[in-house]
Amino acid sequence: MFWLFCMNGLIFGQKRELVLSLTDAIKLAQQQSPDALMAKHKFRSSYWRFRSFKATYLPSVALSATLPNINRSIESITMPDGSSDYVPRSYLDYSFDLSISQRIGLTGGEVFVNSLFGQTSNYYTDTTTQQFLANMVNIGFRQPVFSYNPYKWEKKIEPLKYDEAKRIYLENNEQVAIVTINRFFNLLTAQIEKEIAETNYHNYDTLYKIAKGRFNLGKIAENELLQLELNLLKAEASLEQSELKYNNNLFLFKSYLRIKGDYDIRLIIPVVHHFFDVSLEKAVAEAKNNTSPGLQFKRRLLEAESQVNQAKMNGRFDAQIYAQFGLTQTSDVFKEAFQHPLDQEKVSVGITLPILDWGKARGNIKMAESNRDLVQTSIEQERIDFEQNIYLQVMQFKMQKKQLYIAAKSDTVAKKRFEVTHKRYMIGKVNDVLELNNAQIDNDNAKKGYITSLKNYWINYYKLRKMTLFDFENNLPISVNFDQIIR
Repeated sequence: MFWLFCMNGLIFGQKRELVLSLTDAIKLAQQQSPDALMAKHKFRSSYWRFRSFKATYLPSVALSATLPNINRSIESITMPDGSSDYVPRSYLDYSFDLSISQRIGLTGGEVFVNSLFGQTSNYYTDTTTQQFLANMVNIGFRQPVFSYNPYKWEKKIEPLKYDEAKRIYLENNEQVAIVTINRFFNLLTAQIEKEIAETNYHNYDTLYKIAKGRFNLGKIAENELLQLELNLLKAEASLEQSELKYNNNLFLFKSYLRIKGDYDIRLIIPVVHHFFDVSLEKAVAEAKNNTSPGLQFKRRLLEAESQVNQAKMNGRFDAQIYAQFGLTQTSDVFKEAFQHPLDQEKVSVGITLPILDWGKARGNIKMAESNRDLVQTSIEQERIDFEQNIYLQVMQFKMQKKQLYIAAKSDTVAKKRFEVTHKRYMIGKVNDVLELNNAQIDNDNAKKGYITSLKNYWINYYKLRKMTLFDFENNLPISVNFDQIIR
């Protein structure tokens, strides 16, 4: 933090002062403001969700074992003649099972390979027997035939969700900039109002002292002297109010940017050095290609289609195939359990055929299709509104150039008028104090109006950036290094 402040112009004197431009404030807020940190945590959550999704399609390796299983009890067993009898049993067994499985997203099936080894020892009163079982390798697969395949749809939808999360992060970053601009200009306005109040107070104090001398010489009326005294009192009250407003906005600004330490903040007025044109067609095209709504529309349609497919597959004729081939052997001797293995095969086909469901499946399909149609209609309208909002924002931004020019010109004219009126009053050529008051009020309002126009310009520009995720000033898409965010 210290080095960042140094780069931004930290000045040490009798009291520490931090000089910030609008660009500095935005960068600082996008690094450490509460909204920026929340946006980072949300993106990291989306990232790890996507990583978990990708991991489900990688081979899964698992080891299961029983170490050991001891049983000493009296149990009911079936005798060779078919009768049952309770006999004492005492045995020890253990087993190891190593398996590797792999999902097949295209078909929704699963391929697996496993190897198993086990031993069982039976303890009787006069004899002990043991048996070894070795399943050297088993290869098999499970495949549903007509059921809904969630993996196929996940492979389409989950990457869209992750790309959407990236774009949402960029949009949140631009929203942080918009909030920062608001707080920056609120503080800047309070800073300028404080400066105006200080200047006005000193001016009216000087004018009041001069007016008392003129009044004693009989050159001005008492009414004019009283008016100047009233203006001085108002200027003093305005100065106190401006200091309170400044301190409040300073606290809000430092709190949002999380600036710690007893620093005075001095903001640099963000003058617009050059204007650039924004094409409506380019703004709409960039918004479709870069922002989250473009992906969101596609994702929602896929999710609706997935629900229709699920409704059509569930509750209908279904079949599942299971097949396994392996090599196995058993023996009383450990080594012989791995010699001359015997092959084993398992194949099963299970089917499910609903006979009567009273139209439940058909009803689910119709509901899913209606929901899909509703989503399509809603997205069509949202696309129209989306483009309309971009059009309005482009038009709003284009207006700012003329508004800013008018405000800047008004500020210059009002300042010049006040200076001329003030000088003429000081040398006695203007005796109407109301004319001086009007010139001062117009000068103050013009200066604050110029700051307001600057604020509107930058807010509208960053709103346009957020809606398009495109930097029109430098003519390139807005991007960040996502690898640094997930570290």
